[in-house]
Amino acid sequence: MHMDQQMQYGALEAILFVAGEAVPLEEIARALDMTIMELDALIERWQSEMRQQKRGVELVRMEDKVQLRTNALYSAQVQQALKPLGERTLSRSVLETLSIVAYKQPITRGEIEGIKGVSADYSVRTLLERGLIAAVGRKDTLGKPILYGTTDEFMRHFGLQTLSDLPPLPEEVAEEEIGI
Repeated sequence: MHMDQQMQYGALEAILFVAGEAVPLEEIARALDMTIMELDALIERWQSEMRQQKRGVELVRMEDKVQLRTNALYSAQVQQALKPLGERTLSRSVLETLSIVAYKQPITRGEIEGIKGVSADYSVRTLLERGLIAAVGRKDTLGKPILYGTTDEFMRHFGLQTLSDLPPLPEEVAEEEIGI
C-alpha cells in the first residue's frame, strides 16, 4: 500500500506514540517501506511543520533513533498540570554521580567512587531506578565489574541529541575532579 505524506506522518506518530521511547530509524524505515534517506527527509519536513504549528509534542532525532517528546514551549503548563504528582529532584550527590557517568562512560562503580572519594551505591541505585543510567557491559578486568553509561531517558531528560551536546567541563574541574 502506497502512503501519502500525511499517512506517513500518521504512521510515524503512531509508532512513536506506542513505543513511548526512541525507536531506531532502521526499524521505522522498514515499517514504512522507505529508505533511511527518505525517512530523514520525512522527519525533517514533519519537524518543521510541528515547529510552525507550535504543537505540544516535537519529533527529536537522537543519533540513529527518533522519538516524540513534549515541546519545551509548554513545560510550565505541563508542570502546573502535573504538579500534584510530586516533584522528584536529584540530590547534589546523585547529580555529581550522573555527571561523572555522562562524561566518563563507560565507567564502573569503583571508578566513580575513586573520582568522588565516597561510596556511590545510593547514587548509582537511584540513577538506575530513574532510568538515567544503565549497565552497558562488563569491564575486562578482575571481577568483571559492571560498566555504566547514560540512557535515552538521560538524553531526553536533559534535552540532548548526542553526548557531544554536553557542555564542556571547566578545565580545573576536568583535571582535578574527573581526571580528563
